[in-house]
Amino acid sequence: MNKRTLVIGASLNPDRYSNMAINRLVNHNHETLAIGLRNGEVAGVNIDTELKSYEDVDTVTLYLNPKRQEEYYDYIVSLKPKRVIFNPGTENPEFYAILKENNIAFETACTLVLLGTNQY
Repeated sequence: MNKRTLVIGASLNPDRYSNMAINRLVNHNHETLAIGLRNGEVAGVNIDTELKSYEDVDTVTLYLNPKRQEEYYDYIVSLKPKRVIFNPGTENPEFYAILKENNIAFETACTLVLLGTNQY
């Protein structure tokens, strides 16, 4: 099942986990969107630098530390995703509370592991 996924904190650097996640999501046939600090392309996915009003986002997967997430709180909530994945190092109890208030599911997990074990 295709889960339209937005990667926030996307990187052009192939050694970064966000880059690996984009590649893995594409390989698993999930429609993938990406936001990062620099424009570019990874696995055929354009990395945007501006916050666009994407429609029908199933999952947002975060690759930003908690302090950097603050500027994205309202944006992510406005997308009304079904869930937000907090990858290792992105855990953020303050944001968990905001998501709960807005009835958005969240989990602390590794996108790469979820994909690799067919639990995505």
